[in-house]
Amino acid sequence: MMKRWQAFKRLLPLMASIALLLSACGREDLSALRPQGPVAQGSYDLMKLAISIMICVLLVVFGIATYVWIKFRRKKGQTEPPEQVEGNFKLEVIWTVIPLILVFILAVPTIQKVFAMGEDYTKDKNAVHVKVTSHQFWWEFEYPDYGVKTAQDLIIPTNKRISFQLKTADVLHSFWVPSLSGKIDTNPDGTINKWSFTAPKEGVYLGKCAELCGQSHALMEFKVKAVSPESFDRWVAAMKEPAKLPEDPQIAETFKNQCLTCHAVGDQGGPAAPNLTGIGGRETVASILINDESHPVKENLKKWISDPQKVKPGNLMPKVDLTAEQIDGIADYLANYKLNY
Repeated sequence: MMKRWQAFKRLLPLMASIALLLSACGREDLSALRPQGPVAQGSYDLMKLAISIMICVLLVVFGIATYVWIKFRRKKGQTEPPEQVEGNFKLEVIWTVIPLILVFILAVPTIQKVFAMGEDYTKDKNAVHVKVTSHQFWWEFEYPDYGVKTAQDLIIPTNKRISFQLKTADVLHSFWVPSLSGKIDTNPDGTINKWSFTAPKEGVYLGKCAELCGQSHALMEFKVKAVSPESFDRWVAAMKEPAKLPEDPQIAETFKNQCLTCHAVGDQGGPAAPNLTGIGGRETVASILINDESHPVKENLKKWISDPQKVKPGNLMPKVDLTAEQIDGIADYLANYKLNY
């Protein structure tokens, strides 16, 4: 017994260090424990219900075990075997019926929530309809009712039902905004999955791909920006304005030849790569380079254009043959391409 205790004491600091290390692995803005919408709140309530049931069962089982251990422990000097008790019909009924009741208590709200989350709103005229297409390793958002297509930043109005139709352009991905909803896959067999949620409060919410999908799966993020309905309307109008190309003719020509063959800005360009309209005002570049005071959007753009494979290994953007001056000019143009909404 003493040897076991000594071994446990040696392992205790290691276990504490591992627990401390794992506690730093989470991200404050990527948690289902801080719901910001009714769909996420429903999932959170189910978690609380399940945990409450498990705690009650744990307390009852350990309470009975402790009582039996104390009440029926071997007495000093007792050598004969204890009386064998078996075949108690009442106890067998109790420990069969009670788990069934607990399962029923958990199953009914779970089934209700699951069916409610999967309800089809694609024909709801009051909903904002968004077609989501997942790519290695970025997200495309199309608003068919508004004639707008964008990438990485999903702009939605508050207190409006957002109806999603989700598909993939390549492999299996999974759409997940933990503060607003659960997870739903985008399947490579041509299936279009349907999903919906609402955001009651304005704010920026982090979304992730929750399905291992390749080399840069962990870098496949997106942002959901919930804005007022008026701001949303202004954003749609700004997205539909004619393209603003670089003022410098040489940079404009380079941008057309090197970028607009795949990307689009305004009404110009191709659909194969992320739409760059308003990229200067987005939360990130390439979904993973966060734009802030210490990492300005222009520097992030230069880093991405110079070597996209270094930023996000395995992505499909080719390394373009540009001079440092051309990269600086294109990055400066895109960094100042912002939408006012």
